[in-house]
Amino acid sequence: MKAYRASLLWFAPSRNGETARAQWEDDGLLVVGPNALGVQVVQAIGAHRDVVRLHPEVPVEHWSGRIIAPGFVDLHLHYPQTNVIGSPADGLLPWLENYTFPEEKRFEAPEYCAQAATFFIAELLRNGVTTALTFATSHTASVNALFAQAQAQRLRLVTGLCLMDRNAPAGVLNRESAQGLCDATEQSLIDTEALIQRWHGQDRLGYAITPRFVPTSSDAQLRGAGELAARYPDVWIQSHVAENKDEIAWARELFPRSRSYLATYADFGLMRQRAVYAHCIHFDDNDRALMRDTAAAAAICPTSNLFLGSGYFDYAGADRAGFQYGLASDVGGGTSFSPFHTMVAAYYVGREGHTKQGLSLAPQQLWWQHTAGAARAMGLEGVVGNLLPGCEADFVVLNPKATPLLARKTALAANLDELLFSMIVLGDDRLIEKTVISQAL
Repeated sequence: MKAYRASLLWFAPSRNGETARAQWEDDGLLVVGPNALGVQVVQAIGAHRDVVRLHPEVPVEHWSGRIIAPGFVDLHLHYPQTNVIGSPADGLLPWLENYTFPEEKRFEAPEYCAQAATFFIAELLRNGVTTALTFATSHTASVNALFAQAQAQRLRLVTGLCLMDRNAPAGVLNRESAQGLCDATEQSLIDTEALIQRWHGQDRLGYAITPRFVPTSSDAQLRGAGELAARYPDVWIQSHVAENKDEIAWARELFPRSRSYLATYADFGLMRQRAVYAHCIHFDDNDRALMRDTAAAAAICPTSNLFLGSGYFDYAGADRAGFQYGLASDVGGGTSFSPFHTMVAAYYVGREGHTKQGLSLAPQQLWWQHTAGAARAMGLEGVVGNLLPGCEADFVVLNPKATPLLARKTALAANLDELLFSMIVLGDDRLIEKTVISQAL
């Protein structure tokens, strides 16, 4: 067992659907040790004076002037799009066609996948992300490379083969460039099942059945994905929905019998617990009710939505309907791996008019959305994203004096909200002094 003395930030257990209730100790003690399976988990947390009496023999590492907080959970991003960050485009579909699809074609090569996966995992850890739900490409080599590197680094990671058997690229400008990206329908489903059997549940890894989005999958591929989801109820499902108005019109044209773009996924058995849909911007109340009733969750991607001009997530509508959500970087449409950049962009989105000085704007709630809230959206509440006893011992060590401006501003904080908001607005990877991953003993 080990103990760490510092200021501590964590979240109280959620009750009756409530969200953020941050807990704070100026002089705290976090005790970690192995559970019955030999995995390092939180054993105790609280005021130093109280916890040390319960664990007097545990060696203590003192991080003076530092803050220990839960590792961040990134609910949606694309590891093959690391090189695509910051690429100019008029909107989602041109951006996919001109930048994303040409880059993803390079993942045919296993050696390219390996170096990309190594950089991607290192970048997550450098930014304090300890759990990630991410896309790969339509090449099995991309999935194997990412799982292997995540396993080597002990990162909790969920990914899957990107299913796309038509209309890639967007089917508008250059059909020839689709070669090497579109998969054969039956083979893609065979490969998906083989990857589930190889990787799902290995160490800290999980599999996600991953249709890219409705326009790039045929009826047969979506039907097969839904059958796999029924056969393997503990795997995840991930995709995109209602991000861009042109994309929505395209999806409705391809699947006119479905009530809405979102309802297409339900029609093929792809909405349930552990189903996470990125964006969820252009919803009506029926869509919101469908998210709630199926226990699916939304991955809010504010930096990519702002960058690509897609729109604003409706926090008020989501809270009114009562469906789950969490924050996501959406690299590479998203503009940064940093959870602080994502949180401040979510604040801008909340201020756009979807909330009226409500909970969605509070610093504690923003932080919760990228930790315990995102973990709950993934079905991992009490496992990651928090420092309650029993949670896996993933955490970050924050230095609130990492830059001169941070030091100046955080010193002026009169309460927890002011401290957290200072770090949200001014923070980046320099604020993350250390990322600690739960170890298997």
